[in-house]
Parts: sequence; C-alpha cells; structure tokens
Amino acid sequence: MNRIKQWIAMFFDSLPYSEETAEARDIIEQVLQNTASDAAPDELAAKYGSYEKLAAIGGYTPEDAAGWRSTEALRDRAAIKKELRQQRWRVCLIALLSTFILAELLWTIYNAFSRNPEFFFTLGFGALLFLWAFLVLRKFLRIEKQHNGERLAVDTFQFLRNSSDIYAKRLLHSIALLFGALSVFFGSELSFYIFGNSKPAELFENIFSNIILIQIPLFLLVKNTLMVRMFQNRIGLPEHKRFVRHANGITIFSALYWVAVTAAVVLLRDYIFYPANAYLSAGILFALLILLYDLTLRKKVTFRNVIFNKARAALILALLILVGGFAYMSRDTFYTQPYINSLPVVEHGVDRIDYNDETGVYTITSEQEEFKILHLTDIHLGGSLLSYRQDHKALAACYKLMENTHPDLVIVTGDLCFPLGIMSMSFNNSAPVYQFAAFMRNVGIPWAFTYGNHDTESLASLNKEELNNVFMSLSYKTSGTLLYPYTQPDITGRNNQLIELRKANGSLNTGLFLIDSNAYTGEGINVYDFIHDDQVGWYAGEVERMHAEAGHDVPSMIFFHIPLQQYRTAYELYEAGSSEVTWFFGENGEKMINKVCCSEYPSSLFDRARELGCEAMFCGHDHYNNMSLEYEGIRLTYGMSIDYLVMPGIEKDTAQRGGELVTIHHDGSWDLQQIPLVSIEK
Repeated sequence: MNRIKQWIAMFFDSLPYSEETAEARDIIEQVLQNTASDAAPDELAAKYGSYEKLAAIGGYTPEDAAGWRSTEALRDRAAIKKELRQQRWRVCLIALLSTFILAELLWTIYNAFSRNPEFFFTLGFGALLFLWAFLVLRKFLRIEKQHNGERLAVDTFQFLRNSSDIYAKRLLHSIALLFGALSVFFGSELSFYIFGNSKPAELFENIFSNIILIQIPLFLLVKNTLMVRMFQNRIGLPEHKRFVRHANGITIFSALYWVAVTAAVVLLRDYIFYPANAYLSAGILFALLILLYDLTLRKKVTFRNVIFNKARAALILALLILVGGFAYMSRDTFYTQPYINSLPVVEHGVDRIDYNDETGVYTITSEQEEFKILHLTDIHLGGSLLSYRQDHKALAACYKLMENTHPDLVIVTGDLCFPLGIMSMSFNNSAPVYQFAAFMRNVGIPWAFTYGNHDTESLASLNKEELNNVFMSLSYKTSGTLLYPYTQPDITGRNNQLIELRKANGSLNTGLFLIDSNAYTGEGINVYDFIHDDQVGWYAGEVERMHAEAGHDVPSMIFFHIPLQQYRTAYELYEAGSSEVTWFFGENGEKMINKVCCSEYPSSLFDRARELGCEAMFCGHDHYNNMSLEYEGIRLTYGMSIDYLVMPGIEKDTAQRGGELVTIHHDGSWDLQQIPLVSIEK
C-alpha cells in the first residue's frame, strides 16, 4: 500500500493542483492498489514510468496528461494570501458575533423567565447581531464560491495544504474544548444549584459573570470550522469524508464522556464535597485522552500529524510551568497545623467582650487593676511547604512572647502574610490567616489585627474584599478570640476600628484605634500609601464622642503598620541630639532601605491626634527598627518584628525580634516594656 502511494506521489506532487488532477490521482492510485499492490519497484517503473502510462490505466488520454503539467492560468500565491487574510478577518468577525449572540440569547431566556421588561431589548439586539453575522457569512460564502476549480502552482498548493492541516487539527481540538468547557462550567454550576440549594437568580448570575469561559471555545469552534470550510473549498483537503467521521467521533465521544461524568457526580453526590473539583479532575483526564488521540488516530486525517517546534514547545512548557506554579503557590496549605494543635491555652485574664453591630465597636470591660496588651508586628507567615520551617519558628516566637507576658489582648499591626511568591514561594494569603486564627483560638487570648502592605498584594490569591470576608468569617462570633468588626466605617482603608477599654463600672478607660495605613498608591513600585483625611476625621469623631460621654478627655492609643512621617522627623532629631525628643528604648537598625521607611505623602493624623490627647502610636513595617521616642507629647514606638522569612538573612538575626507589652492601669495611665525574644530564650 505505502509503495503505491509513494509511487503516485513521486509523479503528482510536482504537478500544479486542480480538482481534475486531484480526481485523476485518486482514480489512478485506486486502480494500482487493486491491480499492482504487490509489484516490485522495477516492475512499476517498467509498466507505469510516465505520465502517459499512468493516465492510460486511469482512462485518461495523453492530452489529459499534458494538461496536468500545464502551467497556464495558475493563481498567484501572493494574491491568494491576500484573499485569505481578508477572508480570515470575516471569519473572526463572524466568530466574535457568535459569542455575542450566545450571551444575548442567555440574557433573553433569563429575562423571559424573570419577566424582565428588558426582554424585548435583548431579543431585538440579539436579532440585529444575528442579521449582521448572517450578512458577513453570506459574503464570505459568495467569495469562496468564486474560487472553485482553480489551478494552483505547487508552492501555492503546499502552502494551502499546510494551512488546511493546521486548521483541521485546531477544529478537532475546538470541538473537544467546547464540550469540556460547557460540561465543566454548567455541570459545576448546576450541581451547586441542585445540591447546594442555590437560588435561580444566583445560578444565572454565576453563568453571566463567567460566560467568557464558554464564549472563548465557541469563538474558536466557529472560526476553525469556517477556516476548514474555506480550505476544503479550495483544495479539498483534508480528505473530507474521513475527516467528517473523525469530527463526529470526537463530538460523540465528548458528549458521552461528560454525560458519564455528570451522572457519576449525581450518583456520588453524598461523597463529593466540592463538585467543581470532580469536574476539573475529569477535565484533566479528558485532556489526556484527547492528547492520546492526537498522537495516534488523528494521523489518518492529517498530512503531518505532530510537528515539533522547539520554540513553541519551550513557550508552551514555560506557560504550563508559570500557570501551574502560580496555581500551586496560590493554594491553601496547612503544614503548621500539627504544631498549632499541640499548643495549650496561655493563662490570661478573662474580661467581658461586647460588640455593637451598628457601630462595629468592640468593648472590653475589665475588672482588673491592670490590662495588658501584647503588640506584635510583621509576623510574615508564608503558608507553603518551603516556608514551613520559618512559619513554625514565627508561631513559636509568638507563643513564647504570650507565655511570658500573659496578655489580655494581642494586637498585630500588619504583614501577617507574605503572598509575593518570593522567599515564601506562595501567593496564598488565606492559609496564613486561617493558621494564625487557629493558633490564637488554641492560645485562647483575644486578638485584633490591622492590615500591612503585604497582606493584600496584587498577586495574592485573595483580594482585599475576599480577605476581609475571611477575617469576618473567623471573627468573634465564630472564634471567640478575633476582634474583627463585621461593620466598618465608610472611609478609606481595608479595616479601621475602635476597641473601647472600659472599667468594671462601665466608664471609659482608653480608646484603642486600629487604623489602616493602606498599602500602595499605585503610582509606582513600592510607593507607600498613607492614612487619609477621611480616616483622620473618623478617628477625631470617635475621640470627641468618647470625651463627651466621659465628661473629660479619654486617653487613646493608635496602632497602624506604615510609620508616619513624624517617626522620621523624631529619629532625625534624636540623631542630631535634639532635646525635642525623649528616647526610651531600642534602636533603628535598617540598612537596606531608608532608616525610617514611611510614606512620602504627609498624613494629618499626628497633628489631629496631638490636639485630641493621643498618648501613644505603634507601628511596624521596618523589621530592624524598634526604637521608642516621645515627640511633641506622643510616644512613637516601633514594634519589634517577628519575621523569619522576608528580609535576607533575617532568620539568623535575633536582636530585632520580639514584642512590646503595654500595661494600662485602672486610672488610665500606662507603662510600655520592650520584650526582646532573646531575653526570654536565655
């Protein structure tokens, strides 16, 4: 069989292409297959060694053979390529309009069922899109009709044949992709609707918000179908009937496969916690089966079945590594959970905690003479396998500090997570929050949190709204320890809150403000944001309210992540030996970046806080800074960092690591003590 094909190819591959030549080639090849399939090469050369002899066995004349070799009336390759480009644009427009028509059709169905008055608008707009697509398609087909029976030079034919081969393979993939996308998308959505008791409106909302996942495969299917139709019209390749059988086979197989998957999900619904995962797993197996088909059966309808392009293979491999790596580094991992589960409760005072659903204010009523707050900052949990050792050390350091100080409240001033992929090899910012919340539940001490610049990085798995929802799901009503507000003021920031510390008789002792210093301005790389005027206004309003309620000035303390510019001013005055500042403890040891890495935008918080009697401010951000200075009547304190992960070499450094213990007395006075971790471990 192969010998006959090779013999025919030796003669006909060098001839100009036409429908007559292609038909003659098929007839002659079939005759030789039937009469000379066992003939030796010498015998074939003796009997069929010229075009005239081959023409004769197929019932053609010598004049026909001469016509096959004629180079008259051959289409120019450049002109054909120009026509193909124009037709390709029409094909892409038709495919794009098809995706819009699908969306409008779904909107029309939804509006019809919901009796939405927009039904007629979506119906009319969809009809206009359909009419436009029809007119473009008609022009496409009319132009293609003009090219029936063309004679093509050998190089032009080879170009069209290779292009036809490419789009034939793409069409087979498009069929499989569309079935896979439809099944994974609608199957997972319907399973939530059927088994998750979702409302119809929620189902349609999910479908419309993710409709692009169907529109892309539909676009590819329509485009590749029309492109194959175009090449089929011009050169009749690939072999039409066999290709149609393969396309039908892919369609039937895909349909049966996904029906079986859906049936399995329905039957095993009591054992499947998350149906979308089952569909995704089935999707991976489906892709492997299609790949197996590509490497085996598909060669029957292609000229060159698999073309190995090193550059393309490298690009695809790089994309797979990039996408796969991103997906891996974005997933939740809980490697520190066994350690967390082993921790006993830390002894601490038990105070009454109340929450106001309207204002979002937590109130801690303490009967103790002293109320102790442990300030921690820049814990930087990576949440990955590669950061497990550092995460374990960070949590152990926090536990040692709590076990040593027995605080009544822990306040974390930001950068609980490090979802940057660097050092932690993780983009996940939910797992570290879950882990620390579990850690604090086991420890049993109430805690509060204000955001840092790294907690909601742009590449993080959860954005600020999603992470806010995680914190609320873990907050006081659920955990009994996290004092994260369910209601927040309508101002700048991811979380701004007030915790009122009251005496046993209900009178105000101190206001604890956790204010978001925000992350980045978006005006460049690492251009830090600041505390905005509306946040300052909210703070001032709450302080004035407390003053009015108490009938006297109520002390307040403010916790945030990125230092104010006054931290830099106070430090520079201290270095200059100025008497305007008073040093209490610590040092600023930053070397890689500015000694005080504050925002370049001024905030009005310091001046307003000074007017309202604020006594202390606490921040983090600069991992090697831990100085405490008093400037213009306000105590400015850097928290000692916990970080074992982020700064190069910081895992081995020890002097900068620790916390601060704030002791608030019954009369509102307070003391501040720095607790270096090395002082505990000695």
